Amino acid sequence: MRHQRPVTCCSCKAAHPPLMQFLKSIVAALVALVLVAQPAMAQSVLRDAETEALFDAISLPLIKASGLDPKNVDIVLIGDKSINAFVAGGQIVYIHAGLIEAAENANEVQGVIAHELGHVAAGDVLRSGEGAKSATGITLLSLLLGAAAIAAGAGDAGAGILMAGQQAAMGKYLAFNRAQEAGSDQSARRFLSTAGISGKGLISFFKKLQGQEFRYSEQSIDPYAVTHPLSSDRISVLSEATAADPAWNTPTDPALEARFQRVKAKLFGFTSQPPDTLNRYPVTDTSIPARYARAYAWHKSAYPERALAEADALIAALPRDAYLEELKGQILLESGRPREALPLLRAAVERTNYQPLIAALFGHALIATEDKTHLAEARTVLRNAVQRDNDNPFAWYQLGVVYAQQGDQSRAALATAERYNLQGQAPLALRNATLAMNGIVKGTPDWLRAQDIAMVSKTALDSKRRGRR
Repeated sequence: MRHQRPVTCCSCKAAHPPLMQFLKSIVAALVALVLVAQPAMAQSVLRDAETEALFDAISLPLIKASGLDPKNVDIVLIGDKSINAFVAGGQIVYIHAGLIEAAENANEVQGVIAHELGHVAAGDVLRSGEGAKSATGITLLSLLLGAAAIAAGAGDAGAGILMAGQQAAMGKYLAFNRAQEAGSDQSARRFLSTAGISGKGLISFFKKLQGQEFRYSEQSIDPYAVTHPLSSDRISVLSEATAADPAWNTPTDPALEARFQRVKAKLFGFTSQPPDTLNRYPVTDTSIPARYARAYAWHKSAYPERALAEADALIAALPRDAYLEELKGQILLESGRPREALPLLRAAVERTNYQPLIAALFGHALIATEDKTHLAEARTVLRNAVQRDNDNPFAWYQLGVVYAQQGDQSRAALATAERYNLQGQAPLALRNATLAMNGIVKGTPDWLRAQDIAMVSKTALDSKRRGRR
């Protein structure tokens, strides 16, 4: 196939199909430019009570230092092995599992969180439209000038103007993005200093990123064609100021560091293939993190007794630890022994003051015993869980099971509607919300909630239909 140059009709200068196709491609590039700042949100979110408690502990001083309200900021774990963290609207910091795996210590993760909080505090996601708007103006101008040149018969010149304009627009946007990143680096330095947290982790993590860049030969990287400043430049700018900070030599609390190493190993065991876990944490390693990782590896490999042996060793070393009781209870439950799991999960729920994720697991275990006498307790536990954490499809599913087994089909439909609404499945959410409204007394809180879900789902469906036209 040959490249067909745009041509014009000599009599009326009307664009032929090749020209129109070329202009359409420029418009498509313009749309892509506007969307480039929006990260993909299709990744899976990993929920774990212990991990979320750790995130709360290591981020709280930084959130306060940033001037944000801790009640409004969330740190969310994404099930992705790449080394990345980002913000995408609202006050939520997303951290990839791969970043936790790559971090040597809790202080490095704090450095990353501080940087992302810089974006949140500055409203960078909202302001990204400014960069796109500026770049769009350049693209539109080059589009008009290029089209005029092509229409006048100067096809090569017009194409050159269009391409140069597109490159200039992208350069403008990237420069805007790099400025935001540099600003967030400085914010991170201030937040760490204000919180009395060492900036060593921030610098050492940038050095890890620098190592990643060296794999692609940093010398060949065009510093004007990337979204972030080069790590070498970031290290150079930040090192002197962070090293002079009074908190530079402040060590991380040993208890907090121990919690991080547990979570890091736990996460690796959960997300990695069992052979990889056993290779990194061989049976000769009897440390707490190693046993934690292996418990998940053995459990995933369908060796429940070996998994339970690791869990028992952990509990013997750290008795009355709610997260270790949760671990053993989960292994027993998922190995078909829910009755044995109940005392452990009940204890874990009580020790964590009814932590919603653990409570949902406990409710599931109560249901799994198939003992009808446990349904009332399961209903109470699960209702408490969803009241504390509404964003939990698993808990809503279990609550729906309880309602169905107790013969309350209308509230079972409402719980199912809640679950589908959280999962973005508007047709199923609407269907179940309608069923719930038909069986629940009108005007009651449950009926009003079903009505809300029905309205939101119908709006989403209508919007989707309009988008297809």
